[in-house]
Amino acid sequence: MVQDRPRVVRAPRSVWSRLWDLTEIRWAALATGLFAVGGLAQLLGAPAPVWWTLYLACYVTGGWEPALAGLRALRERTLDVDVLMIVAALAAAAIGQVFDGALLIVIFATSGALEAFVTRRTADSVRALLDLAPERATRLSCEDAEASAKDDRAEDAGAGEVVDTAELVVGDLVLVRPGERIGADGRVVGGVSEVDQASITGEPMPVLKQPGAEVFAGTLNGTGALRIRVGRAAADSVVARIVALVEQASATKARTQLFIEKVEQRYSVAVVVATVALVAIPLAFGAGFTPTLLRAMTFMIVASPCAVVLATMPPLLSTIANAGRHGLLVKSALVMERFGQTTLVAFDKTGTLTEGTPRVAEIEPIPRVGLSTDDVLALAAGAEQPSEHPIARAVVAAARDRNLSVPAAEGFSSTPGRGVTAVVAGRPVRVGSPALLAETTDPTGPTADVGDAVRRALGLAGQLENVGRTAVVVLVDNAPAAVLGIADRLRPDARDTVAALTALTGNSPVLLTGDNPRAAARLAAEVGITDIRAGLLPADKVDAVKAWQADGHRVLLVGDGVNDAPAMAAANLGVAMGRRGSDLALETADAIIVRDELGTLATVIGLSRRARRVVSANLAFAATVIVALVTWDIASTLPLPLGVAGHEGSTVVVGLNGLRLLRATAWRRAAPGTLD
Repeated sequence: MVQDRPRVVRAPRSVWSRLWDLTEIRWAALATGLFAVGGLAQLLGAPAPVWWTLYLACYVTGGWEPALAGLRALRERTLDVDVLMIVAALAAAAIGQVFDGALLIVIFATSGALEAFVTRRTADSVRALLDLAPERATRLSCEDAEASAKDDRAEDAGAGEVVDTAELVVGDLVLVRPGERIGADGRVVGGVSEVDQASITGEPMPVLKQPGAEVFAGTLNGTGALRIRVGRAAADSVVARIVALVEQASATKARTQLFIEKVEQRYSVAVVVATVALVAIPLAFGAGFTPTLLRAMTFMIVASPCAVVLATMPPLLSTIANAGRHGLLVKSALVMERFGQTTLVAFDKTGTLTEGTPRVAEIEPIPRVGLSTDDVLALAAGAEQPSEHPIARAVVAAARDRNLSVPAAEGFSSTPGRGVTAVVAGRPVRVGSPALLAETTDPTGPTADVGDAVRRALGLAGQLENVGRTAVVVLVDNAPAAVLGIADRLRPDARDTVAALTALTGNSPVLLTGDNPRAAARLAAEVGITDIRAGLLPADKVDAVKAWQADGHRVLLVGDGVNDAPAMAAANLGVAMGRRGSDLALETADAIIVRDELGTLATVIGLSRRARRVVSANLAFAATVIVALVTWDIASTLPLPLGVAGHEGSTVVVGLNGLRLLRATAWRRAAPGTLD
């Protein structure tokens, strides 16, 4: 279905070149460089005009964008931090403290550059999701459709017309050849194949698709050809709706910042009004201009929120760094703060609680003369070795784990939905779904009663499927020899993590998965989860998250795939698995578990709560110092050096207090089961 247009191959661009594309980053880097050179010149005793010039150049390069933003705010009759920072920096220069003003400019410009970079990366990742769906599709005409309907080799019958997927309309008939991506949501009307739809549903194994089955744009076709009747336009496909859901949820989350903006507005107005009053009122009563201006500028410095900001950031940044050292990357201080507020954790199944790799969990042999369990597994691995199917890789891996010699296969063939057939060690071997048992006829081997063996194999397959396994039968000499139970491997720390999160949040975690209910129930029982939501599409997961939020929960969702991204964006916190996570999941997530160690979740929640206590203590101390210095400046005469020393001294104290959370002992104390 996909015939990509020729593309110009360009050399991959480095991270630094992509960063340099952003205007905010270029100006922030230039301002930082000028500030560093100016500071060095001042330390080396260069003439004052030299380092003054460098600092003032830093004002221009780093401050012009905040200045423009401040002017826009003034035109809208509002005041914000942009205005306050520029006024404070200019005031510092007016009283000879040009170094302090330049430092304020550099810090503010750098924070703006980081925000611009994160915004660009998130937008790019959302747009990249649309690349899952191919740009081109093979649309069949009526004549082509009739020809392909008469010939099951649909990929050879009827050339069709290659068109842009955006041109497809509901009712069009399209052809999907083996190995191509499906370009539109619809239903199969002809052909049989297995489709890998993990990007949409999260299912770990390809799903059999035959006439009547629903398929999704962006999923990968297997070894068979399919004829699909388009059911939705490209703009309404599941993958397109995932993009819309991510953007919508992200916009909703951004509106929670309105409260912070209101506080910022009121604080800016209060400081500016107070500074103006400290100049105007004394002058009105005949006070001297120079001492009055000095008092007002001193007020501007000591009223600066630097100490309050630093009271909050070092503890949170320290916890971010500490968590990063232990394999959990947190993208912002706000995210770290929200970890401690979590009341409910929801897990995806495949690739999150499990490793996302099928394995042979059980081998149920059916007695055969001259064939041991290892013999059967070796023959099955030999037949599966040429296949690239995930189950085939699991069977071969199981044989190698037992140090078995895997013989070569001859006459290999694969049938979608059935399995593989080959001659191994001179014996015909078939490995596939239990449907193969219906094709068993006269034995050519030594089995005395094929009927009993078939009934036993069917019974074993049913038992395995009832406990959530995928049943795979092995036939040797056209008679059942074993039934394999295929399962996803549970992460070793999953059960302990679920128990720890239950104790921390007061609520048992929830399982959200697109997999079938039986497989979900079996895994949930293994890890101790009782609330199971199975068979969900991405939109269903978003609805579940919103329902919990409506009940007052602060939801943390852990996932790894594209299908999890909308729910991660809608949740209060989204956490992605680093090793298997899709690009969109990693970009949408607020945090990433780099080494896929689930146990770090409970520890980082505990560390976040400890950071919140440190922040509260720091804020109380910083606010007390600011109030004391401002009161001194207004009620009496606060010498400028003493004001700077008191203001910066309080900043150092709260900063050092927050940095205590960088220590390794802070991580150990935050771990579940320890006392703080």
